[in-house]
Amino acid sequence: METMLTCREFVDFLAEYLEGRLSEDQLSRFNDHLARCPSCVSYTRSYQDTVRRGKSVLPRREEPVPGDVPEDLVRAILAVRDRRP
Repeated sequence: METMLTCREFVDFLAEYLEGRLSEDQLSRFNDHLARCPSCVSYTRSYQDTVRRGKSVLPRREEPVPGDVPEDLVRAILAVRDRRP
């Protein structure tokens, strides 16, 4: 029997969900959770809006990072990006 997806599990895999990188089974569990959890629907919309706004700030990857962005933040983002398969 398939277990229900918790909100914490949902959040842990939200990026993969939005990028279409889940198996059929995982996708089914996510969609079932979204159908039952208004909080996660709201969280997903907020997450998508944040990603969209972030992309609008630097629409082209070759543009340099603005000077007022903290260096620690840049290093953290690059570290996460470098760990992706």
